Amino acid sequence: MTELLCRLFVKDGENIKSPAVRRAYGTLASVVGIIVNIVLAVGKIAVGILFGAISLAGDGINNLSDAGSQIISLISFKMAAKPADRGHPFGHARIEYVASMIVSFFIMLVGWNLLRESLDKIFDDSQETSFSWLMIAVLAVSILFKLWLVLFNRRIAKKIDSAVMRATAADSLSDAGASTAVLIAMLIFKFTGVDIDGYMGVAVAVVIFIAGIKILNDTKNSILGEAPSDEVVEGIKAIVAEFPDALGIHDMVVHSYGPGRFVANLHVEVDGSKDIFESHDMIDLIEKRLNAELGIQSNIHMDPIVVDDEEINNMRAFVMDRVKIVDERLEIHDFRFVRGKSHTNLLFDISVPFEVKLTDDEIKAAVQGKIAEEKPDHFIVVNVDRC
Repeated sequence: MTELLCRLFVKDGENIKSPAVRRAYGTLASVVGIIVNIVLAVGKIAVGILFGAISLAGDGINNLSDAGSQIISLISFKMAAKPADRGHPFGHARIEYVASMIVSFFIMLVGWNLLRESLDKIFDDSQETSFSWLMIAVLAVSILFKLWLVLFNRRIAKKIDSAVMRATAADSLSDAGASTAVLIAMLIFKFTGVDIDGYMGVAVAVVIFIAGIKILNDTKNSILGEAPSDEVVEGIKAIVAEFPDALGIHDMVVHSYGPGRFVANLHVEVDGSKDIFESHDMIDLIEKRLNAELGIQSNIHMDPIVVDDEEINNMRAFVMDRVKIVDERLEIHDFRFVRGKSHTNLLFDISVPFEVKLTDDEIKAAVQGKIAEEKPDHFIVVNVDRC
C-alpha cells in the first residue's frame, strides 16, 4: 500500500535530494495521517461518550491531537522546501525540527489531560462504564490502522530522513499500544465485571506522555547540534581515501542544517614538496565528489606536511608512540620539528575523543612527561582538539 501511494502521488520519487520531492513525500504522509486520525477520533469519541468509557474517549482525543500534529507537519514540509535566501543562507530545512518539538508538546498535553480525567474516574464511583462489542470493533480497527501508519511513516522517514516523520511513527506506535491497553480493559470488564477503565486510562496517559518526552529529547539533540552519524563520517573518509595524495584527514566538523543539508569543514594533509596547484586541484575534486555523492557542501583546508625527511618522520613516530601510551584513542596531526642550539621544539595538535575523561592540561602534562623521559631537552607546544 505504501509503495502504491508513493507511486501515485510522488513524481520522481527516487530523487530524494530534491526539496520538491521531499515536500511531496511529507505532504502525502501528512494528508494520509490527517484522514486516518480524524476518522478514528470521531469513532472513538462517539462510542466512548456513548458507553461512558473514559479511556476510549481519551484515546480518541489523542487521535484528534495526532491529526493536529499532522497539520503542523504538513505546514513544516512546505516551509522546509523554501530555497535559501539572504536571511537564511543554509535554507529552511531545520523548521522540521521545530515542528517535531511542537508535536511533542501536543502529545504531552494530551497525556496530561487524559491522566487527570482518568484519576477523576478512579476516585468518582458514580462514573460507570458500559460494554459493547462496538467498542471492541472500533478499537481493533484502530490498532490495525495505527500499526499500518507506523510502517508507513517509518518507510517515508527512512526515504527522506525526516525527524517529523520519525516522531509521527513513534507516536503512532504508542497509540497502537494505548488502544491495545483500552481493548484489554474492555474485555476484562466484559468477562469479569471488574471496571479498570480509569486505571487503564492512567496507563494510556503514561504511555502517551513518555512518547512525547522521547520525541522532545530527540528533537532537542537535533536543534542543539549533535555529532554526525557514522555513515556520514565514514562516507567522507572513504571518498578522501580514494585520492592517494591525500595523506591524512583531521579537524573534521560536520554541521547539519536539516535533513539532507550538511556542511563539512575538514583538513586534508598533502605532501608539502609537491606542486601546490596539483594539490589544490585534488582538493577541488574531493569537494565536488562530496557534494555530488553525499550531498555535502565542504570547505577543505590543505595542510602541507614533510614526508621525505627521515629525522622528522622518526620524531613523529616517536611522539605518536608516547601519545598512545597516554591513551590509545589519541591521534596527532600538524606535526612540526624545530631543532635549536639549546633545545628542540616539537609542535603538534592532539585529537582527543570526547570519551577521554582527562582534561586538556592533564593530557598535555602526561605527553610532556612521556617525551621528557627520553628527550629531556625537547619542549612541546601542543594544542588539544576535542572531537
